[in-house]
Amino acid sequence: MDKKVFVSAGGSGIGRCIAEAFLKNGDQVFVCDINAESLAQFKQDFPQLHTYSCDLAQPDAIQDMFQQVVHTFGHLDVLVNNTGISGPTVAAEDLNLEDWNAVLNLNLNSTFLMTKLAIPYLKQSIGGSIINLSSIAGRLGYPYRLAYSTSKWGIVGFTKTLSMELGIDNIRVNAILPGAVDGERVQHVLQARADLANISLEQATQNALNNQSLKYFVDPKHIADLCVFLTSESGRSISGQILPIDGDKQYLN
Repeated sequence: MDKKVFVSAGGSGIGRCIAEAFLKNGDQVFVCDINAESLAQFKQDFPQLHTYSCDLAQPDAIQDMFQQVVHTFGHLDVLVNNTGISGPTVAAEDLNLEDWNAVLNLNLNSTFLMTKLAIPYLKQSIGGSIINLSSIAGRLGYPYRLAYSTSKWGIVGFTKTLSMELGIDNIRVNAILPGAVDGERVQHVLQARADLANISLEQATQNALNNQSLKYFVDPKHIADLCVFLTSESGRSISGQILPIDGDKQYLN
């Protein structure tokens, strides 16, 4: 049977890859994103897609958006919490409270609120599934990105605890921890590292790959494939797991 799937921040990047994978699997998919233009382009490419432009930093906007999800689907089978911002690349002593709060608000508070709203509708599924996108920064730490790393470690605890609470309702909860994902975003991260270390972008890229067993950045389609697997019949007994997909990255510069 086709699943009813909601993906946050699904207008581009990893979120779009995840949503596309479910669409190609024959599922019904609803995505939200703050970027209305990216949503319009996505829907043009996949007319069956349901979209909603929403600033997930605003609790009232999340409430309004979720009412539309429920009106469209009735219930949910899959929730993919893909929302997140990285915040500034600065030393802890230079990180201001406003930036700290902005990262934790979007990465943690919005994830909590969307999940809280989704749980009653996931309970109506014969086997609901929640996938939370954390990061390698939620497994190993991330110098100069304190707020981001803290929020992604929070997602790990959020996932573990929810899996314990919701197992009785046959809802499984897992977290995926990507490393450096190929695309425009990783180039910005590498440039920031290069600037901090006063080295070239090429050297920063090589340093990153030197720390990996697999000498390439993660294809976002591989993250999407894992999402589809975890929500499939083959993944029915997998819950409470923290799943890195990072080329076996051992540490960060």
